[in-house]
Amino acid sequence: MSASRAELSKRYGFIYVDRDDSGAGTLARSRKKSFYWYQEVIATHGASLKG
Repeated sequence: MSASRAELSKRYGFIYVDRDDSGAGTLARSRKKSFYWYQEVIATHGASLKG
């Protein structure tokens, strides 16, 4: 969510929130693929980045 313009068109982070620019949505949260990728990077102390 942009701090200057309450827009959600660009999504950053590891958690997806079901909400659109108009504020509609269930506000349900779900983990993105990047969440699991980063979880593996942490668990392997970065070894998973080496191919």
